[in-house]
Amino acid sequence: MNIIEISHLKKSFGNHHVITDLNLTIPQNCIYGFLGKNGQGKTTTMKMILGLLKIDEGSISVCNQPVTFGQNKTNQYIGYLPDVPSFYNHLNAFEYLKLCGEITGLDKKEISTRSQNLLTLVDLQDNYQRIGTYSRGMKQRLGIVQALLNKPKVLICDEPTSALDPKGRKEILDILIKVKKETTVLFSTHILSDIERICDYVAIINNGKVVINGQMDELKRNYGKTKLMIQWANQTDLQNALPYFTNYTLDHLKMIFNSNDLKQLQLDTLTTLTQHHLLPQIIEITEPSIEDLFLEAVL
Repeated sequence: MNIIEISHLKKSFGNHHVITDLNLTIPQNCIYGFLGKNGQGKTTTMKMILGLLKIDEGSISVCNQPVTFGQNKTNQYIGYLPDVPSFYNHLNAFEYLKLCGEITGLDKKEISTRSQNLLTLVDLQDNYQRIGTYSRGMKQRLGIVQALLNKPKVLICDEPTSALDPKGRKEILDILIKVKKETTVLFSTHILSDIERICDYVAIINNGKVVINGQMDELKRNYGKTKLMIQWANQTDLQNALPYFTNYTLDHLKMIFNSNDLKQLQLDTLTTLTQHHLLPQIIEITEPSIEDLFLEAVL
């Protein structure tokens, strides 16, 4: 089952065409990375999924229900974590979640049970400080709890790690990996390493449309190129080797080769090294990365 389906979506602000023809389907119980440069329409798309922006053309459905601007019927299926979540800073986490649960119609027992379980998940279960004293990372973790309180079918995260330090980013990413057992995660970011670490699927948006999308491993096989790197101990060894190789790029003492046929590249390289008695310092094979896909899509 697809949790979200987007078809031929378009959105403009005056003469500025932000979303030009966006198509996307997001399956259940996965982490789906939504990747693009700043200003390419990621947040605009998410606001249309939430019914906060009017669609110019096309359609969006969540759990097979059409999204309608100004109505929140489909939002019963959605939890939302913005890049900077807002709270009542004079409350502690339990008090705040009790308020959120009451607003959404949960009974007291369920609020208490869900709050305790989710706060344990994000390691805030023993924290009774006022939210105003929280670090940025703690607030993001509480924001995830708030978004999951009502058992949503999909959790939408808009740049949730963009302003965090490495420790805070790791904490958020680890939590998202855990929650995909309960819900689908739509994870918008421009941080390539975050996408590569946790996402099962990825869609790359450029000029208002999705230009590459699919399962991460499959995309790497289909679009990325395996690299072979030869590093030499010094400039003399490098200069001695250069006449015997072609189709490489240089990076200081490294020769980098791209190829769609790794076995043939390895065979040719070893043959050349053996025939000419060349002894490199390091030979290393690098698998395609999300950075390779991104650069191919946007350049």
